[in-house]
Amino acid sequence: MMTTHSNHPFHLVDFSPWPLSGAIGALILTSGLTKWFHLFDISLLLVGISITLLTMVQWWRDITREGTFQGLHTLKVSLGLRWGMILFIVSEVFFFISFFWAFFHSSLAPTIELGTMWPPQGIYPFNPLHIPLLNTAILLASGVTITWAHHELMEGNHSQCTQGLTLTVILGLYFTALQAYEYIEAPFSIADSIYGSSFFMATGFHGLHVIIGSTFLLICLTRHIKNQFSQTHHFGFEAAAWYWHFVDVVWLFLYLSIYWWGG
Repeated sequence: MMTTHSNHPFHLVDFSPWPLSGAIGALILTSGLTKWFHLFDISLLLVGISITLLTMVQWWRDITREGTFQGLHTLKVSLGLRWGMILFIVSEVFFFISFFWAFFHSSLAPTIELGTMWPPQGIYPFNPLHIPLLNTAILLASGVTITWAHHELMEGNHSQCTQGLTLTVILGLYFTALQAYEYIEAPFSIADSIYGSSFFMATGFHGLHVIIGSTFLLICLTRHIKNQFSQTHHFGFEAAAWYWHFVDVVWLFLYLSIYWWGG
């Protein structure tokens, strides 16, 4: 609500066009992906990406205004937001469990179609001591820098928090660049047996989560530079940090199971 006085601590949101425009953008985006895959035409995909990005920017602007400038994110509202983020991360955990389940189901007892061996005949996996190990070090370092930034924010040290957040975003972008290079140089594709399918689905969705997390942190960096976070009121930053730690942990499981053990 837009009123400054209320007899309850909850936030009743105003009418907003962004859920509708976001749904339309998502529909056009997925339709554009299908058109790209089958007809090699990205025009509809670009329209969907544009609508989705514009919706994100304006929706986040409204939420920032409500929480930072209007004071509508009370303690009870913040508690609800925290539980919402926790449950979202739990749902993401089960999302990745499905990929690990498929990988181990196929690798622990390879069928005769796979030559009763893992990796299947003709598949040459990545060396886990090359780019995968470097990416592991990058994500572990980013976990340190985001924790450093969080502690400095709670201590009220603006410049140190800015440095920590900036380093985390740079490391996230570096990870994405290395994974893109790894995909370009991959000696197998997603069509190469269940190994290729499980590898690219698991690591690809993790890479997408890294891009989302980097965007999340970049928005937090922008808000921090604009002094929109305080020592006690910075849930947006906390949510980004939780999400980033989740991405780190998932990568450790991916590295140990798919790159190291599975290769």
